[in-house]
Amino acid sequence: MVTRKFDVQHNDSNFDLDYDTNDGFEVFQFQLFSLTSVPPDHQKIYVAEHDTPVATDSDLTTISDKLRLISIDEHQPEPESSNADLLKSDEELARLLQAEEEALMLQQYMASENTQEFESRVRPYVSQVLMYDDARRQEAARKTVPVEELEEKALVSLAKEGNFKPSKIERDHAFLLQLLFWFKQSFRWVDSPSCYDCGNKTTRQGMAAPLPSETLYGASRVEVFGCTLCSKQTRFPRYNDPAKLLETRKGRCGEWANCFTLYCRAFGYESRLILDFTDHVWTECFSQFLGRWMHLDPCEGIYDKPLLYEKGWNKKLNYVIAIANDGVYDVTKRYTRKWHEVVSRRAMITEPSLSSLLKNITKEIRRGFASQQLSVLETRDTEENQQIERSLHSNDDESLSLPGRRSGDEEWRKSRLEIGSDKHLSSSSCPTRLCIDEHVTKIYNAFRPVISRFVEEELTKSEAVEVLGIIKGIILNLSNSPFKTRKTPIDSVLNNPKCQKLLPSFDDLLDALSLEKKVNTDGAVEICLASDPVVTSLALPVALDALDDIIYNLNKFENYGKDSLALPLLKLNRIHSGSVVASAEELPFGIVTSAFDGIQKSKWEEPNGARGCWVVYKTFDNKMFELVAYELMSANDAPERDPMDWILEGSNDDGISWHVLDKQTSQSFEDRFQRKTYTIELASFPSNLFRFRFLAVRDVQSTSRLQIGSIDLYAKTM
Repeated sequence: MVTRKFDVQHNDSNFDLDYDTNDGFEVFQFQLFSLTSVPPDHQKIYVAEHDTPVATDSDLTTISDKLRLISIDEHQPEPESSNADLLKSDEELARLLQAEEEALMLQQYMASENTQEFESRVRPYVSQVLMYDDARRQEAARKTVPVEELEEKALVSLAKEGNFKPSKIERDHAFLLQLLFWFKQSFRWVDSPSCYDCGNKTTRQGMAAPLPSETLYGASRVEVFGCTLCSKQTRFPRYNDPAKLLETRKGRCGEWANCFTLYCRAFGYESRLILDFTDHVWTECFSQFLGRWMHLDPCEGIYDKPLLYEKGWNKKLNYVIAIANDGVYDVTKRYTRKWHEVVSRRAMITEPSLSSLLKNITKEIRRGFASQQLSVLETRDTEENQQIERSLHSNDDESLSLPGRRSGDEEWRKSRLEIGSDKHLSSSSCPTRLCIDEHVTKIYNAFRPVISRFVEEELTKSEAVEVLGIIKGIILNLSNSPFKTRKTPIDSVLNNPKCQKLLPSFDDLLDALSLEKKVNTDGAVEICLASDPVVTSLALPVALDALDDIIYNLNKFENYGKDSLALPLLKLNRIHSGSVVASAEELPFGIVTSAFDGIQKSKWEEPNGARGCWVVYKTFDNKMFELVAYELMSANDAPERDPMDWILEGSNDDGISWHVLDKQTSQSFEDRFQRKTYTIELASFPSNLFRFRFLAVRDVQSTSRLQIGSIDLYAKTM
């Protein structure tokens, strides 16, 4: 370990920073952030004497101890070296173009003019994709999908971004993503099938000729596996008919992409089957929302990350071909930023011959299309080619970390060199996100009249828990009913004198859930929707989790009374509707706002946060709050990722200076979904910015990640 002391100049201030050279450049940036409030992705660091940029670990070991920090938000003049950097970028582009030209010249001598081998790889898929337009297959596919459930999830996902009135294009885009996530959970990956006789593991023994019942569904290949226990053989036909795959719901990437592309077509999305000649298959859909073709990998549950294979899996791509019902397209350039290297591997056919072949096949497919349709397709083809060419030499976000392959047995992935350096999709940068969580605060506040009434009526703890259990049952019934017409009868509650007397105290909760009591024409009373069903869908999971938490806390009390009407039993004056940014987040399910949505199952996950990371919360409309307490909740799994040491700070001058509000060390969460409440003991400090600096997780040796189920901030009552 080598410790260096740096003097960092920022604006008109100087900061002393002690840096352990074993920690790495990213930790150095976090240390700078804690001192200067300049987020790592906004930092530009230079050697003070001669404006040499500092960007790597090795830079920090060789430079002087005087540095200068500039925030890209401060609009300060760039140092002279930035022009040199721009020139270097131009030189790099020229070098790449030269390498491409040389690779194309070499290809003329290596590649064949004979199109037969290439065509034999593509032709079978041309007839396969036509199956996706078969009305019988589409209807069969739609019948297997919980459409209303996915529609609800799509609308809730948009609502969590503040979009409660989405357009049809936005709804269609969100539904497609939910279809992808559902398919990922409903289809099964098969490395080796279980023994059909005894259910034990099998090992591969070879191939067998397909039976007539198997060829009926396009199974030209059949793998044979032997049971490790009973020695019986198990056949694994590789079906190509997506209608059969709707039944089996299992396979590898070929079956996954084949079946998922059928689902996309069944719901009206323009879709393509994507054939990667280095042995993978996935899907593309045209997104009206994005105005372009979007990559979707059903095996991985990942979307719109076309560099996944080259950057994450370390694939050495050569040909990536899109096959659709309106043509065949070479889309390789969409999936690479190393075209000069890819060209050197495209030795099967010359580029002119490939272009001519694909044009001829596309012309065949489009034979019989109306002239207007052809005109639309040709215009879109031109636009797509222009988009691909523009993106080919674009500067990618180097902070984006794409995962290695996750589908398939680990040893198999390793043998293919597709394991990558990380097992999760993550991004080391995080945009500022809005917290759409006013409903969470309303729900928490709505339990005050309920618990207060319990105290007034002198209910015993068991009686209070019983009433809350009945209310939870009602909310569960509502959660399980169709989201557009939610309702449930409550006659059984009204017939219970104790519950009937207490029912008015739940009116605030019903309002927070956008629900109301309604008397039917027959006199029956039911709970039903009061307004927007999406608001209710967003709020119901929060209410269920809040009820569980109240019941848990009530059970911990030996006696409860007026003194109990505070944290952790009641969670009053929770700060909401602010914006939040973090050092990093996990995409797509571990984003930072997941820590503020009031739902147990969601979480914020920081891929590189085990040894240091941060979250900054900015209040709505810059309103000042005096913090009196906060709560953290452990996430659903992986206790080693729980935060252990952290500092909470507040600022009222846009983050120029920070005031320590609380500091915790050696904290431990014994259970999953466990909430821990921390009271601010220091003198009040009105703030509109709050920053958590998480310094270490429970076991930094076994993980690089930090995760938190929820973060709740509670303000002093004004």
